Amino acid sequence: MSSFMKGTAILTIGMFLSKVLGLIYVFPFYAIIGEENVALYSYGFIPYSIMLSIAISGAPVAVSKFVSKYNSRGDYAAGRKLMKSGVFIMIGSGVVCFAALYLLADPIAGMVIKDDEQIFTTNQIAGVIRWVSFALLVVPFMSITRGFFQGYGHMTPTAVSQLIEQIVRIIVVLVGAFIMMRLFNGTPESAISFALFASFIGALGGLLVMGYYWKKTKPEFDLKLRESVDSGDFSYVKIYKEVLTYSIPYVFVGIASTLFQLIDMLTFNTAMAEIGLAKVSDLYLSMLNFTTQKIVMIPVMLATGFSMALVPAITRFYTQRKHSDVIETMDKTFQILLFVTLPAVIGISVLSYEIYAFLYSPSDMGAHVLALYAPVAILFALFSVTAALLQGIDHQKWIIFSLLVGILIKLSINIPMIEAFEASGAIYATTIGYIFTIGINIAVIVKVLNYKPKRLMRRILLIAILTAVMVAVVMVVRSLLGFILPEPNTRWIAMVYLFICGGVGVVVYGFLSLKLGLAQKLLGSRFERLAKKLHIH
Repeated sequence: MSSFMKGTAILTIGMFLSKVLGLIYVFPFYAIIGEENVALYSYGFIPYSIMLSIAISGAPVAVSKFVSKYNSRGDYAAGRKLMKSGVFIMIGSGVVCFAALYLLADPIAGMVIKDDEQIFTTNQIAGVIRWVSFALLVVPFMSITRGFFQGYGHMTPTAVSQLIEQIVRIIVVLVGAFIMMRLFNGTPESAISFALFASFIGALGGLLVMGYYWKKTKPEFDLKLRESVDSGDFSYVKIYKEVLTYSIPYVFVGIASTLFQLIDMLTFNTAMAEIGLAKVSDLYLSMLNFTTQKIVMIPVMLATGFSMALVPAITRFYTQRKHSDVIETMDKTFQILLFVTLPAVIGISVLSYEIYAFLYSPSDMGAHVLALYAPVAILFALFSVTAALLQGIDHQKWIIFSLLVGILIKLSINIPMIEAFEASGAIYATTIGYIFTIGINIAVIVKVLNYKPKRLMRRILLIAILTAVMVAVVMVVRSLLGFILPEPNTRWIAMVYLFICGGVGVVVYGFLSLKLGLAQKLLGSRFERLAKKLHIH
């Protein structure tokens, strides 16, 4: 394996593990603070995520691309010049964004709370926003350091620091919340505030790791600097103009789903109060923006992990003007994405009650929101992949345009949809917004590459048929279990239903896809060996 591929694999695995940990901790955290208090946590985290994206401004990717580009020319001084000035800019960006979020906490809270019947007050929401804002002082500075290492092909520091940051944060979140709630009999607000402040502590852990790697690798950087050749006169204006062209599309891609969540956060309670449902508004919003969203993102993460691995190849083929290779690889990218996500999200919808009861607590409303929200995961994954493809073929400006169209549509129809369909309306509005965004992305790809997705359509039909067979078998098995077991109204009974039905679904879909050769064609030689080992021909 080449050093580049090895580094990319390390970074991908590190990011994947970090995201998995970021999903798993939610379930014990929910058990500690209780269902009714989850919304308060999400009220703090969504504004923080938006402000963090603004503070970082796509720095890791932009800096790594800039450094890598000029290092390949032997001009190591250009990257060091960017790093020296960029550190101060990122520190300044972090301080400004921290101050902005800290000072805007009250106005944001005022926009969220619309009725006295809601569970939380504006003071409580403003408080948790202020606690999480401290992480903005550290993360932007760390992000530019990660980008610099990646530019030199050193992916391990980024992967390790992300993992350590996440592990430290999760330990502090869970241990701190448990001590506050169970040992000190503290309020949920204090436990959640401390849990959000854990982002700052986790960031310090990640920063220490980056400091260790910087000290270890600096002699190599200094040696390269002494060997540097001059590839041109670089003013700071020229440097940052180039960096911004790299970073802006990544900012929009990174905050896409969070912007849709922010619209729900700022409009949901208003709409629910208008139709007399203020009492349940916070609870329903926590289901929409936090508990179900965490489950829905699991298949998205898996699908994009498989399919995004092909995007660099598409970029390379496009640069080399190998049109047929671009089309073939892009076809495969979409097929893999749908091969993974379609059965996963339909399975989640069918077993939504059992999944919600097992991971959280039995809830008809939670199951309903999850069942409706799960298929939207296909759109989340499609947006990530189509955006990456547009970047690969150098049409990234369309990402910004398409996302703005989707957000404006979501913003304009969200309140009417919620007033008409309650929590379901917010999901419908998100779906419509994403359909327009993805539609524009695909239209550009089709136009630029003269793409005709005939084979893709045939494969989608096959995947849909296999998924339908899987669902039919799972529903029969679940009905039969109903004669043997009580209703899945406890966590452990739900677990039995989930493992049996889910296991049957995986076996049926896996067997059929191997039997028809679909898995082998899409996922390669490992699955060919698996089919032979299982004697599936």
